[in-house]
Amino acid sequence: MDRKDPLRQYRNHFNRIQNTIYMDGNSLGMMPKKSEFNIHRILNEWKTLGIDGWLEGEIPWFFYAEEMGKQIAPIVGAKPSEVIMTGTTTLNLHTLVNTFYNPSSEKTKILADELNFPTDIYALKGQIRIHGLNPDNELILVPSEDGLTLKENTIIDMIREDVALIILPSVLYRSGQLLDLQRLTKAAHDRSIPIGFDCSHSVGAVPHKFDEWDVDFALWCGYKYLNGGPGAPAFLYVNEKHFHRTTDLLGWFGYVKEKQFDMSLDFEKAMNAGGWQISSPGIIASGGVQGGLEITLKAGIDQIRQKSLKLTQYLIELVDYYLKDPPYNIQIGTPRESHRRSGHIALIREENAYQICKAMKKHQIIPDFRPPNIIRVAPIALYNTYHEVWQVVQTIKSIIDAKEYLEFSEERSLIS
Repeated sequence: MDRKDPLRQYRNHFNRIQNTIYMDGNSLGMMPKKSEFNIHRILNEWKTLGIDGWLEGEIPWFFYAEEMGKQIAPIVGAKPSEVIMTGTTTLNLHTLVNTFYNPSSEKTKILADELNFPTDIYALKGQIRIHGLNPDNELILVPSEDGLTLKENTIIDMIREDVALIILPSVLYRSGQLLDLQRLTKAAHDRSIPIGFDCSHSVGAVPHKFDEWDVDFALWCGYKYLNGGPGAPAFLYVNEKHFHRTTDLLGWFGYVKEKQFDMSLDFEKAMNAGGWQISSPGIIASGGVQGGLEITLKAGIDQIRQKSLKLTQYLIELVDYYLKDPPYNIQIGTPRESHRRSGHIALIREENAYQICKAMKKHQIIPDFRPPNIIRVAPIALYNTYHEVWQVVQTIKSIIDAKEYLEFSEERSLIS
């Protein structure tokens, strides 16, 4: 499989950690060599051009956010004007919810889900309070029957007449379940409700068609499958039919580009996704995003998705064969259907899961852990191999065979 892999050349485009199998790219992607190059290029521009880098850099800094939005637009099925690189994921969520959450006497609720990443829930509660409402009353969370997945039917059944806005993840961060964004968008629009998605766990691993699906807005980070680096700038998408809308969270980079330095005290919003920018972009960090995007575009998102599905399917089959029965007792927490899973697999063990995760790191295998009992393994199409997937499963087997996990404390570190 590795010999026949059409993406095998891209493995060498990354600065891989020596003697390590890295399976945590769904949390932080590895460093592309081109990202390192671009960051050094920008540092040199700063060194030699100073402030003139804003217009004379290889990519003029003043237009960096727009250029990155243009480059990523085909990956998410959007027009270049509809995507901008800006801010951070949670900040972008605040900005977009502030735009699309307009409670009235009849519609006051935000519909989200109980499995969402906590930062999204914090932001939604904050936005509800900004409107003088009580999150305990106005935030509706779709329940999960198994604590791992959601049913689209359940979500749709909960779209009531008093819902003003729907916010959902494209992928559930614990289990890796991929939701049907097209179906959910249609259900929301059938009831005249705007809907947006946090796509942090899917963009770069799964093709999207935001325009075709008529999604209202979306946001995602730049440091997971896009390999932009820790704390990399994030992205947001706004469907062009909403360009006339605005937000109360205003900043000068959301101003009409051609007039930004007129320094008028009256805000004139840019009539594109750039209108949702707030602050000046972090230019040095933008070079990291550019490097990751270049590799993704060259490899092709469809080929990335095909290999990702093969890697995760192979992992599922190996776990079923070697680790399903006692004494291993590891179950798959990710939907097995290819159209329902993203780029990582949730391995569930009721006991000692965190200790096994620690033992894997001792063997130079880096996954991550999500409480209470999930080891997340993310074989990344651009730099992981089928042989590494095999090695991961065999290492887990040997750790349990030797009860090696008992050497490690159950106490979690600050970052797990």
